[in-house]
Amino acid sequence: MLFQPVNKNYHEFCIDRDPDLCINCKVCVRQCSYQAHYFDEARQKVMHDNTKCIGCHRCEALCPTAALNIRNKPSDFRANKLWRPVFLQNIYKQADTGGVLLAGMGSPVDIPVYWDRMLLDASQVTNPSIDPLREPMELKTFLGAKPRQLKIETDKNGKSTLKTKLSPQIELDVPIMFAAMSFGAINFNLHQAMARAATEMGTVYNTGEGGLHKSLYKYGKNTIVQVASGRFGVHLDYLKAGVGIEIKVGQGAKPGIGGHLPGEKINNMVSETRMVPIGSDAISPAPHHDIYSIEDLLQLIFALKEASEYKVPVAVKIAAVHNVAAIASGIVRAGADIVTIDGMRGGTGAAPAMIRDNVGIPIELALAQVDQRLRDEGIRNQASIVAAGGIRCSADVVKAIALGADAVYIGTATLIAVGCTICGRCYTGKCPWGIATNDPKLSKRQNPDIAAKKLSNLLRAWGHEIEEMLGGMGLNSIESLRGNRDKLRGVGLSDTELDILGIKHAGR
Repeated sequence: MLFQPVNKNYHEFCIDRDPDLCINCKVCVRQCSYQAHYFDEARQKVMHDNTKCIGCHRCEALCPTAALNIRNKPSDFRANKLWRPVFLQNIYKQADTGGVLLAGMGSPVDIPVYWDRMLLDASQVTNPSIDPLREPMELKTFLGAKPRQLKIETDKNGKSTLKTKLSPQIELDVPIMFAAMSFGAINFNLHQAMARAATEMGTVYNTGEGGLHKSLYKYGKNTIVQVASGRFGVHLDYLKAGVGIEIKVGQGAKPGIGGHLPGEKINNMVSETRMVPIGSDAISPAPHHDIYSIEDLLQLIFALKEASEYKVPVAVKIAAVHNVAAIASGIVRAGADIVTIDGMRGGTGAAPAMIRDNVGIPIELALAQVDQRLRDEGIRNQASIVAAGGIRCSADVVKAIALGADAVYIGTATLIAVGCTICGRCYTGKCPWGIATNDPKLSKRQNPDIAAKKLSNLLRAWGHEIEEMLGGMGLNSIESLRGNRDKLRGVGLSDTELDILGIKHAGR
């Protein structure tokens, strides 16, 4: 008897096809990279296989007659608070495969989203609000170490001269950057789109750990280059190509482990950029094998500063974990100009599901503690703080800056802007929207001109909303909001949570 895995019957989605609207045009067949739709020659009609549907909604979006509807499968297991359906399905899968469960994008677990538990202040009578349409608003941000004080000398003719030597800075017209997503994990069209959008909007994008393709060096003034444990694509010209260098120690979606780009994604361009053979797996070790202490990190920081002739700031990216404040303090004392903190909801192309959903802490708690620790130690001016991992809208940006961030990274929001529906199958290389794939046919679905325009529109819209919120608080610059937690109030939070965030409860 032919055995069928029991897990095959427990798929997540159902495809509803309206027979009165479907014209058998085969658009869904061509668009589905998972072969959930197919043309039945015997019946001469388009059919579908629900077990292959991943819920990306591309067929539904492109159906010319709106004949398709993708929905969650209504059938479910017997209710059990301990053994929720996801655990049953995971065990069935692993019993069939004997493998590690992989997942893409950020963690979907039901842990409080603290952005939604914080509310912003607004001016009323005694502190009038500001109309951003009629009065100037300043969103410009500088990332890098700042002097504790400025020394200025004035000569007998009244001419003033700055005597304090300033550290190199990254200048941002908006406090939002495109997060690190490596070339290979996403395709060249998206990297080009991020570079062009960052240039247009006066911000930067991060190359991620896959290096920088030579055709994108012209966007260097809007690029942060990343150095990760695998050292893919790292060479002297690369280190000098951008306006900043970031050492990736950890990632919010998978703290404590490395990365793995399958050989199927290593095509000619990725091979050339990452400096690995075509078709070979690109493995990033869990640790940097030259970093086993803060002193080792200090050596790498200054080696990179030396290589870049001390012309650009050096950042260190860590995952938001327990004791993150103490770790950040050590990083600043080791000479980092920027500390990037990536929360547990940060996205990824691939991570073990158990690690993604159970390791790390939310960015809101980590950010507040790092900012306070650096202030308490009197070293906050020595480094900027960048928050990442779960930034969904302009209000999240404003709240992050009020908690102490100088700027934020957006990764998942960047991908959503160009069509991503968070189906979470990035690791398969079959992204139906042409994002997390290097398949030539699928990659063409992302037009870099259109994608760049969408990303520019997103930052422009968020910038306008940030100005409106600042004006409503009676502030005319983002600098006045940074670390100003008195502009935040908590709702439905415990005393411990309020204490960690450093904010008062609403009504106080």
